[in-house]
Amino acid sequence: MNYKINGKSFSAEPRPGQCLRTFLRDLGWFGVKKGCDAGDCGACTVWLDSKPVHSCLVPAFRAEGREVTTVQGLATNGSLHPMQKAFLNAQAYQCGFCTAGMIMTSASFSEEEKKDLAFRLKGNLCRCTGYHAIEDALHGIISIEDDKVGQACGASIQSLLGESIVTGNAHYTMDVAMEGMLHLKVVRSPHAHARIKAIRKEKALAVPGVHAVFTWEDVPRRLYTTATHDDFHVDPDDTYMLDNVARFIGQRLVAVAAETEGAAEEACRLVEIDYEVLPAVFDPEEAMQPGAPILHEAADAESRIEEPEHNVFTKIESEVGDVEKGFAEADAVYEGTYYTNKVQHAHMETHGSIVWRGEDGRIHVRTSTQAPHLTKNKLAYLFSMFPHQIHVFTERVGGGFGGKQELLSEDLCMLAALTTGRPVKWEFTRTEEFTATVSRHPMKITIKLGAKNDGTLTAMQIRNVSNTGAYGNHAGEVLASSLGSAMATYRCSSKKGVGYAVYTNTVPSGAFRGYGATQPTFAIECAMDELGRKLGIDPFAIRRKNMLRAHDPVHSIWPAPHDAVMGSYGFDQCFDLVEKALASGRGEKKPEGEDWLEGTGIAAHAQDCAPPTEHRSEAYLTLRRDGTYHLAIGSGEFGNGITNAQRQVVASVLNTRAGNVTMDFADTDRTPYDTGTFGSTGTSVATLAVNKAADALKESLLDIASILTKVPASECRLEHDHVQCGNRSITLKELHDTSPFRDKLHVARKAYNSPRSTAFLVHGFRIAVHCVTGEIRILQSVQAFDAGTILNPMQARGQVEGGIAQGIGTSLFERMVLDDTGAVMNPTFRNYRIPAFADIPRSEIYFANTCDRYGPLGAKPVGEAPIIPIAAALGNALADATGVRFNSLPFSADRIFAHLADVKK
Repeated sequence: MNYKINGKSFSAEPRPGQCLRTFLRDLGWFGVKKGCDAGDCGACTVWLDSKPVHSCLVPAFRAEGREVTTVQGLATNGSLHPMQKAFLNAQAYQCGFCTAGMIMTSASFSEEEKKDLAFRLKGNLCRCTGYHAIEDALHGIISIEDDKVGQACGASIQSLLGESIVTGNAHYTMDVAMEGMLHLKVVRSPHAHARIKAIRKEKALAVPGVHAVFTWEDVPRRLYTTATHDDFHVDPDDTYMLDNVARFIGQRLVAVAAETEGAAEEACRLVEIDYEVLPAVFDPEEAMQPGAPILHEAADAESRIEEPEHNVFTKIESEVGDVEKGFAEADAVYEGTYYTNKVQHAHMETHGSIVWRGEDGRIHVRTSTQAPHLTKNKLAYLFSMFPHQIHVFTERVGGGFGGKQELLSEDLCMLAALTTGRPVKWEFTRTEEFTATVSRHPMKITIKLGAKNDGTLTAMQIRNVSNTGAYGNHAGEVLASSLGSAMATYRCSSKKGVGYAVYTNTVPSGAFRGYGATQPTFAIECAMDELGRKLGIDPFAIRRKNMLRAHDPVHSIWPAPHDAVMGSYGFDQCFDLVEKALASGRGEKKPEGEDWLEGTGIAAHAQDCAPPTEHRSEAYLTLRRDGTYHLAIGSGEFGNGITNAQRQVVASVLNTRAGNVTMDFADTDRTPYDTGTFGSTGTSVATLAVNKAADALKESLLDIASILTKVPASECRLEHDHVQCGNRSITLKELHDTSPFRDKLHVARKAYNSPRSTAFLVHGFRIAVHCVTGEIRILQSVQAFDAGTILNPMQARGQVEGGIAQGIGTSLFERMVLDDTGAVMNPTFRNYRIPAFADIPRSEIYFANTCDRYGPLGAKPVGEAPIIPIAAALGNALADATGVRFNSLPFSADRIFAHLADVKK
């Protein structure tokens, strides 16, 4: 068959049933992405005869004789297409995985069609941006600023990877072709709890192209946790690479490596397994009761599971002050129980890895992870290898949100590569993301607050039952976080908390943006409103009465000394900014009609800038022979913008342009150790290491210049391309070539997550609720954030917008639905709906004017926290509008309708 793709003619024969997406990628057009393979996300959009289509839905043979254009064919004669330029100028991307498809759709619009983006963009999803930068691009708004010497800090400098993203040339994990690559697929458990009695793999091995079939008897029998933490003791060792006991529907049981995905899938269907089906439990309260099915009955102290007989990985209980006395002294007490939903990260790029043995004899792991160095160490443990025998790296990662702080694909690929001697690739399907990876911990939280008549809190008490699912990856850390920052947000001398991380026969929970703070913030902030309502005090007043103030200790339920501090204080500014914005009359008007009710709600939070457990990072910084600089740092870049911020820190300290700083990142061969990019540590730890390295190199260069010019270092000044020493000048190139101290031309500095500063934020919503249908419309959305020095305002706004959008989705309609057997019923984007362009209002975003004394150049992290207060603020607005407290997420129209109907009865 003859095809014309991006102006070039091809003669190729697609496989029977092959879709256009995979056909184009087989030909090397990797700008065409896979986000769903069901026509739901638009990441695979291409033009067919100048009309946009989802290429995953088009049979490849239908493109014969027609003009196919991908994002890599938009540019002409070396010049970007106007839409590519627009996306670049507005930085209308973060991870960038959806960008190619978004550009292809947007580039087809007429000016008239651009007036209705809510309709026109309904087929293209983005999980990162919140869509507003995309809207800016379509309206020609330019957000990027010039990269000026000495002015990098505080400038909206575009990403160093921007052009590769908008042209489709950025290489994500699966965007490579390797000779002799095998494909891996797995057999997953159809039962929530079962013991394997026998596995017969003869028929699977007989499938042409199958090279290996692995069962629990073929893998290293070493317990581990899929979570990646520097201090791995915080997680239980409760997982085997392949196990003879299944504990949730979707657990991997058998792995197949074959020449093609089709052959691997066919072999998986032919594996025969005999099961002994065991009793299962899905509710964590039931799981703790005597007689409940036990998930990890053989666990001992080495597993670190504290109460396996009660399915409790860990119980945390502590108290400061005297809560009983505090409630006795209260004039008003409120107590309520709140429920948060199980939600998916829904990053556009699914999990996946490619593993091979290189010519150097080492194992190379190309993977989609937030923690390359920890992944390397865990693989070395599992396979009893030395860490130096393994190389782990990422190139471009298509979103993470905590979901890629796990070891989920790398181990089986490595097993197959070691066994077969061939490169092995495993790319998860979208359904597997829902049924077999990790999700946010559902929690049942009971909060009790007591206060004096003037609103002063006298006692705070929280009980949290956290559903960790079948395995305990992140269970303890998330539980501790749920008893931490949300309880520390308000001043109160008596606080008590108890929490349980409980095993159930459901899809495992894991790290998720907000990391255990979002769920208790929903409960506590709703409770603050209810307490205020009892006392006749408005939401702003009761929070201002009790909010943390400058110089207060930042403590929750633990009486022991801690390293949580305030490096800057802008909580008061955040409240003022949100209150003023909500009172301004801006935003949309309430729809006409008596069935529409209007309400306003706020929520606040004080967030740790780093987790309390061990986190460390090291940065290498070098002056190169050409007078530019090279930075090596282990941070992961998956849309968080951290590599751009790190370049800007270097440029600011060394008085140069960010463009003069090249980088290696997220590569265990090319960068020093870094725990990983999660829990806000990309800024608070890794970028702090970069700041320290830049300071050290600056000092070294001034010392060298002083020696070469015989001018005191105090009279030397580092400029863009030279050092000015009094009236003498020495170029950086000359300094590099003539330095008598070669070791001073490169430096290394480390940073740790201690002390841990505190970021503050407040969110406000004004909404309309239809009292008949339950529909919610957001009329105004405002967030104010104390993030210290804003290193890159454009990126900071983008992170806040993206966090708000994700919070709106997880609060209003996202929910993983499990049936009574524990199976996920909605494992696709079509049935698990994430926000589209039409769902997200444009938020007003403000930053407090502060400078943190512990963060890099005074900065605090921005990416983690914006999601945290969203559910609570929406819940408070909903209660304000209806007079009814909704204590369970999500606030979907059907659930609001049902609850309001019950209230009317």
